[in-house]
Amino acid sequence: MLTTEHFATLEHLGSASDFADDINGLFSKPSLFENFSREECEVWCQYMACYGAPSNTTILQEGESGDYLLIVLTGSVNVIKHWKDDEYKIIARVRPGEFLGEMSLIDGQKRSATCETAEPTDFAVFTQTALNEILVDHPRLGNKLLLLLLQLNTVRLREATVRMLPTIIGTLV
Repeated sequence: MLTTEHFATLEHLGSASDFADDINGLFSKPSLFENFSREECEVWCQYMACYGAPSNTTILQEGESGDYLLIVLTGSVNVIKHWKDDEYKIIARVRPGEFLGEMSLIDGQKRSATCETAEPTDFAVFTQTALNEILVDHPRLGNKLLLLLLQLNTVRLREATVRMLPTIIGTLV
């Protein structure tokens, strides 16, 4: 089970296995998770812990190291990017069933943005250690999770490219 000092001040809600029905419900909607069976979701939940955070709580900090991702279960989270000097911009709002921090889970690099709860929010934590354990214990599920992470990053890269296109074209003219 995850024991992360970062979440020591937050409410520990227990194993994600206790929330498997709720998590499976989030993933039953058309999404990247539609290829996951209920049984696979239940197994995955055994490798995660859940936490609750009040409004305006930083749950990921830009520039910090991290080897885990978060799955928002309830509430919502603002993704905030340092802009310049002391200026910050909200670049996205993440809702239940969506991921945060997957890039650091994959590449081990520092967090690229700060994530702050916009309202009381519950979330599951999935670590790189847990991913490695799943790859050994449940290789088929591990491969599905890796493919899911690849698909998620591809979707986000495409979205970022579309958002940046006006800026890119403006610099070329």
